[in-house]
Order: sequence, then C-alpha cells, then structure tokens
Amino acid sequence: MTDFSDRALRPHDTQSDRERRIAALLTHLPRWARDTVVCLRHPEMRVARITMGIAFCFGGCLFFLPVLGLWMLPLGLILLSDDVPPLRALTDRGLVWAERRWPRLFANG
Repeated sequence: MTDFSDRALRPHDTQSDRERRIAALLTHLPRWARDTVVCLRHPEMRVARITMGIAFCFGGCLFFLPVLGLWMLPLGLILLSDDVPPLRALTDRGLVWAERRWPRLFANG
C-alpha cells in the first residue's frame, strides 16, 4: 500500500527537483527534439513555447497517425506548464508519479 505521507508524492518539490526530472526525461528524446525543447524553455521564447506546447498536445492527441506519437502530449504539457500555473502543479504531480513508477527513466538526470 502506498504511504501518501511520503515526501516523494508531494507536489511541493523545489524548482531544482522539477528541473532535474525534466532534464532526465529530455535525455531520452532524440537529439533534435531535446535541443528544440531546451531552446524553447528559455524565458524569452514564451510565445514560441506556448505555440509549440499547443502543437505538441494536438499532435499527441493524433497519436494513431504514422508520424505523430503519444510522447508529444506530455512534452506539450511540460512546455505549457512553464507559463500556465495550474498546468505546472499538474505536471509536477505527474513527474513525481512517473519518477516513482519508472525510476530508471530518471536515473540519468
């Protein structure tokens, strides 16, 4: 049974915990996608980040098409969460959950 008082389940982690988790996940993306996301996460890229976040979410919803994939949806949400506070809390909880569920994905970060 899961102990919900465990620190790892709390979404109130520090900014560095969030960045560490995101950096660890980015290592699993192809180099071109990783470089694009790193560039988009700079503060001065806000308009492009929101546009690409929406595009990735839309593409993730069309995962059944040959070129697009379900991986695009969480990536779009992470991009949007930099600018939309309610999404930030949601993605923080999702990152904590994913780290507990698949610790090997986050071991590189």
